[in-house]
Amino acid sequence: MKKRILVGMSGGVDSSVSAILLQEQGYEVVGATMVLFDSNDINEGCLSSSAVDDAKKVCQKLGIEHHVIDLKDYFKKYVINNFIENYKNGMTPNPCVQCNKYLKFGALFDKAKELKCEYIATGHYARVEDGYLKKSNADKKDQTYFLYGIKKEVLPYIVFPLKDFKDKEEIREIAKKHDLFVATKKDSQEICFIPNDDYKSYLEKKIKPIKGNFVDSKGNILGTHKGIIYYTVGQRKGLGISAKQPLYVININKTKNEITLGTINELYKDSLIAKDINLLVDEIPKNITAKIRYRSNNAKCSVELLDNNTMKIIFDEPQKSITKGQSVVLYSDDIVVGGGIIFE
Repeated sequence: MKKRILVGMSGGVDSSVSAILLQEQGYEVVGATMVLFDSNDINEGCLSSSAVDDAKKVCQKLGIEHHVIDLKDYFKKYVINNFIENYKNGMTPNPCVQCNKYLKFGALFDKAKELKCEYIATGHYARVEDGYLKKSNADKKDQTYFLYGIKKEVLPYIVFPLKDFKDKEEIREIAKKHDLFVATKKDSQEICFIPNDDYKSYLEKKIKPIKGNFVDSKGNILGTHKGIIYYTVGQRKGLGISAKQPLYVININKTKNEITLGTINELYKDSLIAKDINLLVDEIPKNITAKIRYRSNNAKCSVELLDNNTMKIIFDEPQKSITKGQSVVLYSDDIVVGGGIIFE
């Protein structure tokens, strides 16, 4: 009998081609689309009103089952509310990390078991080999930074069909070859539940901005800020402060409603504390690196576990703009060791 696999279908080209590739590999493919948000304002990405219809059409074209999963409550609890709370507390969250952890590789995995599927698959650029989560063979498109929160016990049941692809055009060509209308569909926006990626306007409707003070590292008042939701560590533009040398946001203190500004040198720190950690290996290797944001380079470091949920990371060289709320992800060569949320 063919192995039955549930594919997360967003209505986009990556997940559609993933289904094609799995069919060609001999799987019995089942499609599932998660309904995450009840709004007609979202016209792009996995929350758009057309996502379910597009995914359904692709599944019909490929001759596979299609299921719709209502996860609006999950999405609000684990992604939207978390996003808002982080900004309230002067942190800069990464909603994709939460979505992957709780929905795409949490709730979707539960649905797979319900549908008698042995495996789940998505259109992410990553690999699972020998029980480890590993970087995609296309380093520039690698998405493992967003996937470190997957439970270790779920890894053996995950398939990433796009692990070997290095060019998006290759994927679009496969879709064209199979006469799929999604072949030319543009990629989704950065934050899928925020129209036009205008997160400031979105937050203004959820949080009442409260003005406070800009201060320097010694506590001297430099001016007035518009509200902490408008700022992130490393920000230089839009501060409205004149100084002899460029100033950057180096810290946000929610309790005092203060934003500390400093020089570029003050942006560098040699350590951080991360909470809500998830480890994907039995033992942390000695030679590891860390990424403090998706686009950052891997930096050599050492790790000290403070408890089951907290770790301290000390870098060989100071890192720029370590930002509370972002994830830090640990690697050993191409293996994802684990990660956590930057707390301080």
